[in-house]
Amino acid sequence: MHELSVLLGYLNLPLHLAGFATTPLELVSFILAVATVWLNIRQSHWAWLFAIISSATYGLVFYGSRLYGDMGLQLVFISVSFYGWYQWLHGNDRHERLAVSALDARGRWIAVAAWLAGFVLLAWFLKTYTDTDVPRSDGFLTAGSLVGQLLLSRKKIENWHVWIVVDVLYVGLYLHKHLMLTAILYAVFVGMAVVGLRTWQQSAGMGAGGGGSGGEETGGRRLVLE
Repeated sequence: MHELSVLLGYLNLPLHLAGFATTPLELVSFILAVATVWLNIRQSHWAWLFAIISSATYGLVFYGSRLYGDMGLQLVFISVSFYGWYQWLHGNDRHERLAVSALDARGRWIAVAAWLAGFVLLAWFLKTYTDTDVPRSDGFLTAGSLVGQLLLSRKKIENWHVWIVVDVLYVGLYLHKHLMLTAILYAVFVGMAVVGLRTWQQSAGMGAGGGGSGGEETGGRRLVLE
């Protein structure tokens, strides 16, 4: 335990990079998170391995910044990542690799309702039981991230819509918490989410407006890295 405390102490030493104050731990988490999203865009199942590692390191970053909702979210992400990894490899009706698809109208309403319900519950919990100074923002974005991650695990195109909204708002939150490198990361995520949305729409044979079947892959257009 003492050795772990010493290691975490070194990983949280102040580090100035291109004029930004950060830590080695936040920098490592940044790199891992970018790799995770890039692999998600490419529909590589190895994205889930990177997600597990980056979630663990970011959990430590958020703990130090008293973002307890985000810290807890990383623990949930680790669990969901194992589920998503299995789903991407064996999640269709024939227990084969899962294809990109879109939610129907009922599924979209369920996703919105789950986000709002999660927001109310998490905001109350964070305000009541933690010393965070941003319970509503933390709760809203934590709930949205959970919805986005679950949609991602089932290869639903709408996960990218959720991430675009969440990532834009996270930029403001992390600027408020002086996590400058992480704020930059989430600004990068916004652009990557837009690219991911367009790439997955093409993979599913859908137009830019989201029309089309959404449930079938089209020939050689699927992007997969083994």
